[in-house]
Amino acid sequence: MTDLIHRAAQALRSARKTIALTGAGISAESGIPTFRDPGGLWDRYDPEEYATIEAFRRTPGKVWRMMKDFTELKTARPNPGHYGLAQLEQMGFLRCIITQNVDNLHQDAGSRDVIEFHGNMRQVICQQCDKTLPLEDISLETLPPYCSCGGVFKPAGVFFGEPIPMHAMLRSQEEAQSCEVILVIGTSAVVYPAADIPRVAKEAGAQVIEINPERTDLTSGVSDFLIQEKAGVAIPQIVAAIRAMAS
Repeated sequence: MTDLIHRAAQALRSARKTIALTGAGISAESGIPTFRDPGGLWDRYDPEEYATIEAFRRTPGKVWRMMKDFTELKTARPNPGHYGLAQLEQMGFLRCIITQNVDNLHQDAGSRDVIEFHGNMRQVICQQCDKTLPLEDISLETLPPYCSCGGVFKPAGVFFGEPIPMHAMLRSQEEAQSCEVILVIGTSAVVYPAADIPRVAKEAGAQVIEINPERTDLTSGVSDFLIQEKAGVAIPQIVAAIRAMAS
């Protein structure tokens, strides 16, 4: 493991541009349940009833009641993996983070350039006038919550059946095509189109470094190597190794 950490640190020090792709695994370390794993969110709530845009339009109050019960989203705090990525950005070794997560934890940790591929559930957007507000700025006493224009507020995360925000899609593709190293952290790489990002980077010549406790679909055919560890353990070790090399 020490050799792989050192190898990753060397790659980041040598690269002109490194980006990261993060998934549910890094947020799980902060107590936010994953969606697909046993005991995850879709074990508790049927996604057809709660996670499609059609379901929201049909019964927005029902979807909001599920969201209100999802207290982990509001109480979770960044973990050492999030803080480590923010430190890499501050040190000049990480250009941006493309995240599939909707919890705002990268920003809470201090990361400044975060591309939210699936939106942000800690914000809301009016379905009539497109006004966007922080979740904490609206009342959840009556569900669904309404905007002053009369429209229904929807969580600003991407629901099934909604398109990925075009600006996030285009920028992610551009960053993947122009990076020299991509860190793929805590993602199973099965949800498309986000799962294409490491493959796009690989085809453009980038080195793919995977950080995940388990092997994934990327491990054998796409990743250059796998650091089989949690993000909260591996990323601070990479930061420490880079600092040791510089001293």
